[in-house]
Amino acid sequence: MVFSSIVFLLFFLPAFLLLYYLADRKYKNMIVLLSSIFFYSWGAPKFIFVILLVSFLDFYLVKWMSDSTTSWYRRMLLTLSVSVNLGLLIYFKYSNFFIENINSLLSVLGDRNIHWTKLVLPLGISFYTFETITYVVDVYRKVHKPLTNFWDYQLYIILFPKLIAGPIIRYHDLADQITDRSDNETTDDRLIGFYRFVIGLAKKVLIANHLGIQADAIFAMNYHGLDSYTAWVGILAYTFQIYFDFSGYSDMAIGLARMIGFKFPENFNNPYTSGSITEFWRRWHISLGNWMRNYLYIPLGGNRVKTKRRLYFNLWIVFLASGLWHGASWSFVLWGAYHGSFLVLERGFLHKFYEMIGKWPARVITFLLVTIGWVFFRVEKIGDAFLFLKQMFSFNFKPVMAFDPEFYTFFLLAAFFAFFTVFERGQRIQDAIFANVYTTRRHISLSLITIMLLMISIGTITTLGFNPFIYFRF
Repeated sequence: MVFSSIVFLLFFLPAFLLLYYLADRKYKNMIVLLSSIFFYSWGAPKFIFVILLVSFLDFYLVKWMSDSTTSWYRRMLLTLSVSVNLGLLIYFKYSNFFIENINSLLSVLGDRNIHWTKLVLPLGISFYTFETITYVVDVYRKVHKPLTNFWDYQLYIILFPKLIAGPIIRYHDLADQITDRSDNETTDDRLIGFYRFVIGLAKKVLIANHLGIQADAIFAMNYHGLDSYTAWVGILAYTFQIYFDFSGYSDMAIGLARMIGFKFPENFNNPYTSGSITEFWRRWHISLGNWMRNYLYIPLGGNRVKTKRRLYFNLWIVFLASGLWHGASWSFVLWGAYHGSFLVLERGFLHKFYEMIGKWPARVITFLLVTIGWVFFRVEKIGDAFLFLKQMFSFNFKPVMAFDPEFYTFFLLAAFFAFFTVFERGQRIQDAIFANVYTTRRHISLSLITIMLLMISIGTITTLGFNPFIYFRF
């Protein structure tokens, strides 16, 4: 079940909110927990037991670790918990990838292939694995005390607004809200959460889906016959699609959470307005960047290393891991290496170059670099990705595909909102919607706008027949 489905919008969500708002405060967490279990079971009934059993094990491992004062025992339990969770992630997500590569090598050597039944990837495993690790590490570091109630811990792991696609929320950012969020359960919070949810739904359904239809059609073509214009239209459509798809889903998650008293951290901050790849990664998938920094980059030594060579190595490791986290494919690894390379180059000399040429040229260059990088993210085979790039720069601008006015309309709409905050007025409007205190007049205005957007979005879902979610498979 995804947030942009009719089942969720017209059946699950109204029933859940009705039960939640009518329930006594002491039963609210249990309603959220049971609803989250149902939500996950709807799409992956076989794997719900994996989450429940592993979280049961983790809860007690962390409890024993917290109660102990013996250093070696604490480290052993930390290692055991992290190993179990990473082991499951590696088994489900990367086994097929490893076996396929081993079989390719064996084929070259003339040996028999390993027989292997391909595994199905549990929904959201990359997200809840990372959140489980934040729990054990935060408690080990004594950043926050562990939860004393097993069902509260279960709720932290399986909370449905963030379960399938994040944001990846660190334990200490959410712990106190699980046990008491009475200060956040106001009428203002519920209304603002509703606005945020509907805006995210509109971004995903009205913009991302329309661009996704054209992007899929272009990427399904034979790349040998592709002209430069069509190739650029395809990758730019995908560039905007993945942003509005994922940021829209994050907005929906943040909005849903706020409607029931949880305040999630932001996950996107207008990334395509960035003036460098470094800035892009401070604005894109912020929760993943924070996780990688706190639980991988800093333990590797971070910036506090003796040599630049070690600093660059740390950056590379983080972005190779980030690429592999997104998917078990060499194209994702290459995508991570591509971004890691530019972070290293920016530390070396590119930042000075960007300062010399000014903000606007730096933004244009960064956007082009990000767009080119998305080719490796979108095309599964590396050879096909390089062929697509070759066609982008073949300077053959005789289109092999016609594009209708409707597509161009949504394309321009996507470009407008992607760069909306480059201008001061755009930033003020965004702050008024997402950050500033709401007046009665603003509530009335946003209520009318979001109700209209909700109706249009539901109508579009039922008529368009195209409603994928890119990050659903991660």
